[in-house]
Amino acid sequence: MENIDVMVLRAIAKWRSSGQRALLATVIRTWGSSPRPVGSIMALCETGAVVGSVSGGCIEDDLIDRYTKAYAVITPSAATSKLSGLTKPLANELPIGPPISVKYGITADEAHRFGLPCGGTLELLLEFDPQASSLQDLIHVLEQGHLIQRRVSLKSGEVRLLPCESPAELSVDEEHLTNTFGPEYRMLLIGAGQMAEYLATMAKFNGFAVTVCDPRDEYSAAWSVPGVSLSKAMPDDMVKNFKPDRRSCVIALSHDPKLDDLALLEALNSEAFYVGAIGSRRNNLARKDRLLEHFDVSAENIARLKGPIGLYIGSKTPAEIAVSIMAEVLAVKNDVPIAKEHEVMHAKNIRAH
Repeated sequence: MENIDVMVLRAIAKWRSSGQRALLATVIRTWGSSPRPVGSIMALCETGAVVGSVSGGCIEDDLIDRYTKAYAVITPSAATSKLSGLTKPLANELPIGPPISVKYGITADEAHRFGLPCGGTLELLLEFDPQASSLQDLIHVLEQGHLIQRRVSLKSGEVRLLPCESPAELSVDEEHLTNTFGPEYRMLLIGAGQMAEYLATMAKFNGFAVTVCDPRDEYSAAWSVPGVSLSKAMPDDMVKNFKPDRRSCVIALSHDPKLDDLALLEALNSEAFYVGAIGSRRNNLARKDRLLEHFDVSAENIARLKGPIGLYIGSKTPAEIAVSIMAEVLAVKNDVPIAKEHEVMHAKNIRAH
């Protein structure tokens, strides 16, 4: 599954290119609890079609009701003229002009109506009929793997695309909304066994672009997950070519030190936000000792190496282990601290006594 932001941008670009009217909604502020974080986007076509989300569904329904033909109604006067063949359902329509902001959940009643958590309030910026050409330019930059800022004038709706070097939080002032869009998060898996199939599938659903590397014919020949790039290069060469950045993770699943160790060595010298390897507690300690003894790896880099990977959930089957690994990757990606008792090494050590 493609990154949700890119999916939203592709959808609205397609609608606008075909001449349909559409709006782009961006969450610009939240107070208290909120269903979606600041920067989340949603596209709404005049037909009522929606891609993306800004809430659990109720706010989307309200926007559809306000701004599209999906809830067209026939008024009594229109019904009276129906016999003459002049009847047209009255439809809500998208406004024309600069962006507007709307707030939801200001009162307890409104929060309840729109399904917001207790005390939750969010503010949206609605852009009407964004230019298809600008949206396509944005998508093209993202497809090239670059970060980009999209700056919207609140007075005119004019959009500028600005290159940037690092991710940034959404910012909004009296004149502009600036939202940073990044390329897809990427995952490189070393080893094409059953575990990789489960993990690759989960990563795809979470918006990661997944690449699997395994030079062993007996494994790579049986690979069957669609939408995942498969390489038969040596894993350390593949890591170099992959060029992990701050939106990348590298996970070794082959159980073969000849494949895993050199690949992990390259990954630990990169900017990858997560580097890990599957294996038992004993195997992971032995792996770290090998890397320290035989390779020029710093203690700081060794500390970055996750293992045994995953959160401790008592997992036994390949599918359950993949769930635990994906959960840990997402926690690190989202900068969520992992409690000691949820680490596999710590939890298993306690249960061993």
